[in-house]
Amino acid sequence: MITHPSRHCTVELQALPSRIGQVRRIVSAQLRYWHMDPLIDRASLGVTELLSNVHRHAQPDKTCKVELEVLLDRLKVSVRDHDPRLPVVGDAAPLATCGRGLAMVAAMSESWGALPDGESGKVVWFTLPAPSAAPVADWDHYPRITTGEHAVRRFAEVTLVEHAVEDRRTEPAPARSAVVG
Repeated sequence: MITHPSRHCTVELQALPSRIGQVRRIVSAQLRYWHMDPLIDRASLGVTELLSNVHRHAQPDKTCKVELEVLLDRLKVSVRDHDPRLPVVGDAAPLATCGRGLAMVAAMSESWGALPDGESGKVVWFTLPAPSAAPVADWDHYPRITTGEHAVRRFAEVTLVEHAVEDRRTEPAPARSAVVG
């Protein structure tokens, strides 16, 4: 169970096909950083479908924001765009080549939805249950340098001190991509 609720990552982009692949790589890297590797495939699939919908349908522009947020025991992935029209899950014909994206998001996620976002725009989101056995991160242990009690000691001792997860005040590193653009 993830107990650190302040994990948050935001990427702003134009929902173009070349950017969608880049965002998938950023999502994968961020989930690896958060030790949530089992969610990479489903989160990547969901964000691809939501960004593809922005690319195909959003007006007046394709600018959007992808947000990843760890909320206690689940990952929430949101895509915000500037088109106020809410998406509709349609019935795709058996041989149709599109029209199944939201149905896939609904099938692979724990929950999903769409809400108006301000006066002009919307947010479409889905959640995934977080892995129950997330490993303790290395940053839970900090070396503390202490000086010796006796004046005859010339070297400092290094003591490993455990800190409770709630006492951490570190910010997660932002996700970065090696892809230019």
